[in-house]
Amino acid sequence: MSGHSKWHSIKHQKGAADAARGKVFARLARQIEVAARQGGGDVEGNPSLRTMVQKARDASMPKDNIERAIKRGTGELEGVTYEQVNYEGYAPNGVAVYVETLTDNRNRTGSEVKNAFTRNGGSLAEPGSVSWQFERKGIIQLDKGAASEDDLMLAALEAGAEDIEDQGDTWQVTTPPTELHAVRGALEAAGIAFTSSDLTMLPSQSVPLTDAGSAKTVLRVIDALEEHDDVQNVYANFDIPDDVLAAVAS
Repeated sequence: MSGHSKWHSIKHQKGAADAARGKVFARLARQIEVAARQGGGDVEGNPSLRTMVQKARDASMPKDNIERAIKRGTGELEGVTYEQVNYEGYAPNGVAVYVETLTDNRNRTGSEVKNAFTRNGGSLAEPGSVSWQFERKGIIQLDKGAASEDDLMLAALEAGAEDIEDQGDTWQVTTPPTELHAVRGALEAAGIAFTSSDLTMLPSQSVPLTDAGSAKTVLRVIDALEEHDDVQNVYANFDIPDDVLAAVAS
């Protein structure tokens, strides 16, 4: 698991559970609406919607909330029209940052995202300056005790996984974005429990942050961006050693 992913997990563990859940549900509802608007409300016939609905179910989002979000996306219920706008920039120490938003006012969101960068020592960059450093992938995480390496390889690789990585206490399965659903289904069919599955943006190279001071300056930018209501996902290419991350989180 990258330093960014570990920090994200720590933040959720430390945050107020109810408040965090409410924010997650609001973001998922937007993502479901946009997926339904772009590809229709049929979950099985719309791969993007299927992924978002599965993500919502994994987060224990109520079924009624999911169904209302789909209906707002298809126009069966009145709702706000969101558009996807992505931003690219840099945090201190040359860390590349890629931000995905869903907004009903791109001018407002663009200004506020820029302010989140600059107020915290970062800078907004031109489109294309950062995105080439990331590649969209599916990631499935599971505890080491959930399966042997042989059983995991048999189930995951045959279903289309690209890689299985030993990360100490966990396994990380990497898939092409189009194969995440199939690999997830294969693990379920094999009785292999996993802790999370999601689409993400993986960096091609990482910037090591080996002291708490450098880590804090970067995480300040990431946290400010993730607090914004229009921001759906923030990806960055930093890597923080476990001992430094523990010191920052304490």
